[in-house]
Amino acid sequence: MGLSDELSEDAIAVGVHADDWRDAVRQAGARLTATGVTTDEYTDEMIATVDKLGPYIVLAPGIALAHSRPSPAVQRAGISWLQLAEPVEFGHEKNDPVWLVVALAALDHDGHIGLMSALAAVLGDTDLLATLRDADSPARVLEILSTNEGQNS
Repeated sequence: MGLSDELSEDAIAVGVHADDWRDAVRQAGARLTATGVTTDEYTDEMIATVDKLGPYIVLAPGIALAHSRPSPAVQRAGISWLQLAEPVEFGHEKNDPVWLVVALAALDHDGHIGLMSALAAVLGDTDLLATLRDADSPARVLEILSTNEGQNS
């Protein structure tokens, strides 16, 4: 099971303009809501988590994993993919600015392990990330991910 199995074109946005990190997280959360993964309250929870705990969600150079605790606002496990036209600052000392916000929602603490494993495989591949960064449509993101998963299986 790879990321291309977990993402739909409706969960992906590319070339997005965001005013700041909150706007970027809000737009990534809107993709979760649009695909029935969460309600709008989950987006507010993701922003509140960063407000409370800081920019720890920026886990690699240029990449943020927006998430919050499992809550009633999560309807099913899922992810969204938001590729920014211009990177934004999250306030992370080493990994700013961010060009990719992946939003993750889980029903419980263990239900997203497969998603995290698939995401880690993508985030650990710098060549793949460079190709993904140049993707100009949601369909292209899915094509790149599925081709890569086919080569690694």
